[in-house]
Amino acid sequence: MIEANQLTKRYGNTVAVDNVSFTAKPYRVTGFLGPNGAGKSTTMRMLVGLARPDSGEARILGVPFVDVPNPGRHVGVLLDASAMHNGRTGHETLTLAAMTMGLGRGAVDRALDRVGLSQKEAKRRTGGYSLGMRQRLGIAQALLADPAVLILDEPANGLDPSGIRWMRDIVRDFASEGGTVLLSSHQLAEVDQTADDIVIMGHGRVITQGSHQELTADGSLEDLFFTATAGTDRAESAA
Repeated sequence: MIEANQLTKRYGNTVAVDNVSFTAKPYRVTGFLGPNGAGKSTTMRMLVGLARPDSGEARILGVPFVDVPNPGRHVGVLLDASAMHNGRTGHETLTLAAMTMGLGRGAVDRALDRVGLSQKEAKRRTGGYSLGMRQRLGIAQALLADPAVLILDEPANGLDPSGIRWMRDIVRDFASEGGTVLLSSHQLAEVDQTADDIVIMGHGRVITQGSHQELTADGSLEDLFFTATAGTDRAESAA
């Protein structure tokens, strides 16, 4: 489970995240939806201890991320697929992660197979990877230890349509086996087709949240998304 409780983050006079609260539950994919600049990435960085909130708290599996023992074995994280060492091969990238977590070498081959990267592709340096290949490698690293929680920031970026369907299947299967998934996206269709629960962010705030069924009961998710992020009266009443 992931719990965000009144998270707030300021950079100078700018409030990047304003009193954000939500819960992502096991057996569910929670879509974290909002336009670029809505505060999604900053919120996710606070969840995993890469940014310190000015107020509020975040818990994963019942404790702050920094208190999770050997966190990579319990929480799989992909925040920026481009932030890889360009001089290392894909296989080296995963091998170093596996060693850090105390995993056997077999975990690397299983992860590569799971995300559809061949051994030949894994022997290439990541500096020559396309964004789609980097996303697959990043997801492989997040899944390396069969964690209980997945936190993925824009995992569909750079994937072709078949890759997007693959990614969707990966997270749905993960959740169906009891995992907790938090998946951010600025693409409405991706969240609409993937998520069980949805948190809509706009201007650093949670505009509205609920199950997919609840949020689409009175109309399309598209209508709700665009009216909510525009800050209309409907959005304020839904928040």
